[in-house]
Amino acid sequence: MALNLIKQIAVIRQRLLATKTLSAKFYTGSLYEPDYLETGKPKFPLLSTINVQIKGYNYPVLECYQSFIHKLADVIQIDIDNGWPLPPQEFTIQKYKTATTIIMSKYYLKIYERNIQMSEVPSIKCSVLIRALEAALPQGVTLNINIYDPISEEKRYVPDKELIDLKASLDTLKNKT
Repeated sequence: MALNLIKQIAVIRQRLLATKTLSAKFYTGSLYEPDYLETGKPKFPLLSTINVQIKGYNYPVLECYQSFIHKLADVIQIDIDNGWPLPPQEFTIQKYKTATTIIMSKYYLKIYERNIQMSEVPSIKCSVLIRALEAALPQGVTLNINIYDPISEEKRYVPDKELIDLKASLDTLKNKT
């Protein structure tokens, strides 16, 4: 289903490119400004940077969906700047017998997360991208699309324990003197 969607988008893109070459070019410049000042500007507004965040319990499904996002962005001609995984979040879920504190069963869950960063996305292509991603969303995977936030990028860096310990010892030495 996902590959058929990519093929359909590629066919639509080729048709649009074919009709663009056949259409006549009209004069769009003003009387006092040359045409080349207008040619560099995009016709539609651009979104600065967006983050596509996907989360799921099943690692292989999440990896497959991430590769689908990369292929779809390539077909739509959206540049992917960066992509990174985050360490899985681990949860323990306990099921109790009714009206007791006796544990009946215990479940260990991991939630995997992937982030994909895209920049200068035209607003029209962004709406097509979002609809295609929602249509091909696998079961058990959540999709969040947000505007770039520097705080979300800080989560990807693992703190260096040795560096933190050295800074703490340096602070204690400064306080002693």
